[in-house]
Amino acid sequence: MKRGQLIVISGPSGVGKDTLIRRLLELDRSLVYSVSGTTRQPRPGEKPDQNYTFLTRGQFEDLVAKGAFLEHATYNGNLYGTFRDRVERALTGGRDLVLKIDVQGAEQVRGLLPDAIFIFVVAPSEQELERRQVERGSESDQELASRRQIAHREMTYAAEYQHVVTNDDVETAVKEILEIIQRARERQT
Repeated sequence: MKRGQLIVISGPSGVGKDTLIRRLLELDRSLVYSVSGTTRQPRPGEKPDQNYTFLTRGQFEDLVAKGAFLEHATYNGNLYGTFRDRVERALTGGRDLVLKIDVQGAEQVRGLLPDAIFIFVVAPSEQELERRQVERGSESDQELASRRQIAHREMTYAAEYQHVVTNDDVETAVKEILEIIQRARERQT
Protein backbone atom coordinates (compact mmCIF):
# COMPACT_ATOMS: atom_id res chain seq x y z
CA MET A 1 0.00 0.00 0.00
CA LYS A 2 1.36 3.42 -0.91
CA ARG A 3 1.90 5.89 1.88
CA GLY A 4 -0.57 8.73 2.15
CA GLN A 5 0.29 12.34 1.36
CA LEU A 6 0.44 15.00 4.08
CA ILE A 7 -1.18 18.32 3.14
CA VAL A 8 -0.35 21.28 5.41
CA ILE A 9 -2.68 24.28 5.22
CA SER A 10 -1.71 27.50 6.98
CA GLY A 11 -2.77 31.12 6.85
CA PRO A 12 -3.81 33.97 9.08
CA SER A 13 -6.81 33.73 11.40
CA GLY A 14 -10.04 34.54 9.57
CA VAL A 15 -8.79 33.68 6.09
CA GLY A 16 -11.29 30.82 5.80
CA LYS A 17 -9.15 27.73 6.39
CA ASP A 18 -11.93 25.83 8.17
CA THR A 19 -14.44 26.58 5.41
CA LEU A 20 -11.98 25.52 2.71
CA ILE A 21 -11.09 22.30 4.52
CA ARG A 22 -14.75 21.43 5.11
CA ARG A 23 -15.38 21.83 1.38
CA LEU A 24 -12.25 19.87 0.43
CA LEU A 25 -13.40 16.95 2.57
CA GLU A 26 -16.86 17.06 0.96
CA LEU A 27 -15.45 17.02 -2.58
CA ASP A 28 -12.62 14.53 -2.08
CA ARG A 29 -13.71 11.65 0.15
CA SER A 30 -10.19 10.18 0.12
CA LEU A 31 -8.95 13.12 2.23
CA VAL A 32 -9.06 12.95 6.01
CA TYR A 33 -8.62 15.77 8.51
CA SER A 34 -6.24 15.62 11.43
CA VAL A 35 -7.95 17.01 14.52
CA SER A 36 -5.42 19.05 16.51
CA GLY A 37 -5.24 19.43 20.26
CA THR A 38 -5.60 22.86 21.87
CA THR A 39 -5.84 24.53 25.24
CA ARG A 40 -8.17 27.28 23.96
CA GLN A 41 -11.84 27.29 24.88
CA PRO A 42 -14.31 25.93 22.31
CA ARG A 43 -16.07 28.50 20.13
CA PRO A 44 -19.85 28.29 19.78
CA GLY A 45 -20.77 25.27 17.67
CA GLU A 46 -17.39 23.54 17.94
CA LYS A 47 -17.51 19.89 18.90
CA PRO A 48 -14.79 18.09 20.90
CA ASP A 49 -12.68 15.72 18.78
CA GLN A 50 -14.37 16.99 15.64
CA ASN A 51 -13.02 20.55 15.49
CA TYR A 52 -10.30 20.16 18.14
CA THR A 53 -9.39 17.90 21.01
CA PHE A 54 -9.80 20.37 23.87
CA LEU A 55 -7.20 19.91 26.62
CA THR A 56 -6.18 21.62 29.82
CA ARG A 57 -2.73 23.21 29.85
CA GLY A 58 -1.55 20.43 32.19
CA GLN A 59 -2.83 17.68 29.87
CA PHE A 60 -1.19 19.37 26.89
CA GLU A 61 2.15 19.77 28.65
CA ASP A 62 2.07 16.09 29.72
CA LEU A 63 1.53 15.09 26.08
CA VAL A 64 4.45 17.30 24.98
CA ALA A 65 6.69 15.62 27.57
CA LYS A 66 5.64 12.19 26.24
CA GLY A 67 6.44 13.18 22.64
CA ALA A 68 2.81 12.76 21.58
CA PHE A 69 2.85 15.72 19.17
CA LEU A 70 4.37 15.83 15.70
CA GLU A 71 4.46 19.60 16.14
CA HIS A 72 3.19 22.04 18.72
CA ALA A 73 3.13 25.80 19.03
CA THR A 74 1.77 28.68 21.05
CA TYR A 75 -0.70 30.91 19.24
CA ASN A 76 -2.27 33.93 20.91
CA GLY A 77 -1.54 32.51 24.36
CA ASN A 78 -3.02 29.07 23.68
CA LEU A 79 -1.22 25.82 22.90
CA TYR A 80 -1.92 23.84 19.72
CA GLY A 81 -0.49 20.53 18.59
CA THR A 82 -0.80 17.77 15.98
CA PHE A 83 -1.06 14.27 17.40
CA ARG A 84 1.80 12.16 16.03
CA ASP A 85 -0.11 8.86 16.23
CA ARG A 86 -3.10 10.22 14.26
CA VAL A 87 -0.81 11.42 11.46
CA GLU A 88 1.19 8.20 11.30
CA ARG A 89 -1.94 6.01 11.36
CA ALA A 90 -3.49 7.88 8.42
CA LEU A 91 -0.33 8.05 6.30
CA THR A 92 0.68 4.41 6.81
CA GLY A 93 -2.93 3.46 6.03
CA GLY A 94 -2.54 5.15 2.64
CA ARG A 95 -4.81 8.10 3.48
CA ASP A 96 -4.07 11.65 2.37
CA LEU A 97 -4.19 13.78 5.52
CA VAL A 98 -4.98 17.49 5.84
CA LEU A 99 -3.38 19.44 8.70
CA LYS A 100 -4.47 22.96 9.60
CA ILE A 101 -1.53 24.44 11.49
CA ASP A 102 0.13 27.81 11.99
CA VAL A 103 3.46 28.83 10.49
CA GLN A 104 5.41 27.75 13.61
CA GLY A 105 3.99 24.24 13.37
CA ALA A 106 4.50 24.12 9.60
CA GLU A 107 8.21 24.88 10.09
CA GLN A 108 8.47 21.93 12.49
CA VAL A 109 6.66 19.61 10.07
CA ARG A 110 8.82 20.82 7.15
CA GLY A 111 11.88 19.68 9.10
CA LEU A 112 10.37 16.24 9.78
CA LEU A 113 8.36 15.58 6.60
CA PRO A 114 9.81 17.73 3.80
CA ASP A 115 7.78 15.83 1.16
CA ALA A 116 4.50 17.20 2.53
CA ILE A 117 2.49 19.65 0.44
CA PHE A 118 2.59 23.11 2.04
CA ILE A 119 -0.25 25.51 1.12
CA PHE A 120 -0.59 29.04 2.50
CA VAL A 121 -4.04 30.64 2.22
CA VAL A 122 -4.39 34.42 1.97
CA ALA A 123 -7.35 36.78 1.79
CA PRO A 124 -7.70 38.99 -1.28
CA SER A 125 -6.76 42.03 0.83
CA GLU A 126 -5.84 43.05 4.36
CA GLN A 127 -9.16 44.88 4.69
CA GLU A 128 -11.08 41.74 3.68
CA LEU A 129 -9.17 39.65 6.22
CA GLU A 130 -10.02 42.13 8.98
CA ARG A 131 -13.68 42.16 7.90
CA ARG A 132 -13.81 38.34 8.09
CA GLN A 133 -12.18 38.31 11.52
CA VAL A 134 -14.76 40.79 12.88
CA GLU A 135 -17.67 39.05 11.13
CA ARG A 136 -16.79 35.74 12.76
CA GLY A 137 -17.75 37.37 16.08
CA SER A 138 -15.88 34.87 18.21
CA GLU A 139 -13.19 37.13 19.70
CA SER A 140 -13.08 40.21 21.87
CA ASP A 141 -11.63 43.48 20.52
CA GLN A 142 -8.39 42.72 22.35
CA GLU A 143 -8.19 39.21 20.85
CA LEU A 144 -8.93 40.63 17.39
CA ALA A 145 -6.12 43.17 17.74
CA SER A 146 -3.74 40.41 18.78
CA ARG A 147 -4.82 38.20 15.86
CA ARG A 148 -4.23 41.10 13.43
CA GLN A 149 -0.67 41.51 14.71
CA ILE A 150 -0.09 37.77 14.37
CA ALA A 151 -1.58 37.82 10.84
CA HIS A 152 0.88 40.53 9.75
CA ARG A 153 3.77 38.44 11.07
CA GLU A 154 2.43 35.23 9.49
CA MET A 155 2.10 36.82 6.06
CA THR A 156 5.90 37.13 5.93
CA TYR A 157 6.07 33.31 5.89
CA ALA A 158 3.99 32.89 2.71
CA ALA A 159 7.16 32.75 0.60
CA GLU A 160 8.25 29.63 2.54
CA TYR A 161 5.29 27.66 1.16
CA GLN A 162 5.24 25.79 -2.16
CA HIS A 163 1.77 27.12 -2.92
CA VAL A 164 -0.10 30.31 -2.04
CA VAL A 165 -3.86 30.26 -2.64
CA THR A 166 -6.02 33.38 -2.47
CA ASN A 167 -9.40 32.70 -0.86
CA ASP A 168 -11.44 35.30 -2.73
CA ASP A 169 -14.12 32.76 -3.67
CA VAL A 170 -14.39 29.49 -1.72
CA GLU A 171 -15.18 27.26 -4.70
CA THR A 172 -12.32 28.71 -6.79
CA ALA A 173 -9.85 28.36 -3.91
CA VAL A 174 -10.97 24.78 -3.21
CA LYS A 175 -10.61 23.88 -6.89
CA GLU A 176 -7.06 25.27 -6.87
CA ILE A 177 -6.15 23.28 -3.74
CA LEU A 178 -7.65 20.08 -5.18
CA GLU A 179 -5.57 20.59 -8.34
CA ILE A 180 -2.42 20.97 -6.22
CA ILE A 181 -3.24 17.73 -4.37
CA GLN A 182 -4.03 15.87 -7.61
CA ARG A 183 -0.71 16.92 -9.19
CA ALA A 184 1.11 15.62 -6.08
CA ARG A 185 -0.78 12.32 -6.30
CA GLU A 186 0.18 11.95 -9.96
CA ARG A 187 3.85 12.50 -9.12
CA GLN A 188 3.60 9.75 -6.47
CA THR A 189 2.42 7.06 -8.89
